[in-house]
Amino acid sequence: MPLTSAPSSRGLSHDHREILATVDAFSRQVLHPLQQRMDDEEWWPPEVFPRLGEQGFMGVNVPMDLGGAGADFVSECLVTQAISRWNPAVGLSYAAHENLCLDNVVANAGDAVKARWVPGMCDGSVVGALGLTEPGAGSDALGGMRTTAVRDGDDFVLNGTKLYITNGTIADVVLTYAKTTPAAGPRGITAFLVDTTAPGFRVAQKLTKMGLRGSQTAELVYEDVRVPADHVLGDVDRGVSIVMNGLDRERVVIAFNALGIAERALEVSIAFAQDREQFGKPIGANQLISGQIADMYVELEALRSFALDVAFEVQETPHGTAVQQTATRSAALVLLAGRTLNAITDRGVQIHGGGGYIWETEINRLYRTAKLYEIGAGTNEVRQTIIGSNLLGIKAR
Repeated sequence: MPLTSAPSSRGLSHDHREILATVDAFSRQVLHPLQQRMDDEEWWPPEVFPRLGEQGFMGVNVPMDLGGAGADFVSECLVTQAISRWNPAVGLSYAAHENLCLDNVVANAGDAVKARWVPGMCDGSVVGALGLTEPGAGSDALGGMRTTAVRDGDDFVLNGTKLYITNGTIADVVLTYAKTTPAAGPRGITAFLVDTTAPGFRVAQKLTKMGLRGSQTAELVYEDVRVPADHVLGDVDRGVSIVMNGLDRERVVIAFNALGIAERALEVSIAFAQDREQFGKPIGANQLISGQIADMYVELEALRSFALDVAFEVQETPHGTAVQQTATRSAALVLLAGRTLNAITDRGVQIHGGGGYIWETEINRLYRTAKLYEIGAGTNEVRQTIIGSNLLGIKAR
């Protein structure tokens, strides 16, 4: 049974099911054939985002008057899931553009900035990225931030470095966080939308990764980059609220990245267990192999149910509203998603045997992809800390 049929559709409206099926069919036909070259060469196909825009898959949760599809947050999650199932590298870059950058611009930018940038981000002609992590600021991205922004007339002047930035080499705009009042620590951070053609902005290096290799990751340098004051998102010194208010949605979207990848890992493992013969019969007839498949299925379905439940909960929570229960559940979801994906891909490699250890095989590619989802967007340890401190009512240090 295709994983896009009934099991993926429980609790979804007719429109949601149509979105999932439509994006799945497109991704299978158009995006899946690209993944081998993307992985081999760390190549990004420049036509991908415009093609997604033509299909109406960009700006899913953006109002129609800004060029978006005017759909809901759950729809954005489903698009992410279907893309990630067939091309995880495109799925990651899509999530960075769509959720980490575009959604925050729509929620926090002024009207003139939205009118200038959002339509292009919805049709795929403008690529967005998020610039938060730095060489010395990973899990403590806010407290350890060293990038600064100083007011100079009608502009702010930015200086600093950002590291591990998804879409870094292809971005036209970067949602960048910088300290405007360094003495205030995390409470003196401001969010800026930076045009990457601005003098002083440069890509210092493209980073070579273990997995998700086609998704471009880079180190970015800001040297006296002038950003117009109207490109501040929200209020000066209030950037931390933008970070924190978008976290629940970010965690859910990332979980749907992982869900799509896990679906594909189970699919290819089932096909291999049916086709591969040893001792005169398919290896799936061996109870030890069928048991692995059963465990993968159970783990996947548990993740799917939790992901949909939390996605609907976050959708019902107004953007920018902090609700501790929702924060706890979104952190729990992304923790489960990373662990589940790594467990499923590990079993998939075991089922494939020697073939699973070969770089060019799809299950190997998925296996190398999985580890990021226990590290990126907050490590498992950070997720555990959030969940534990919220449940215990004790503020973590």
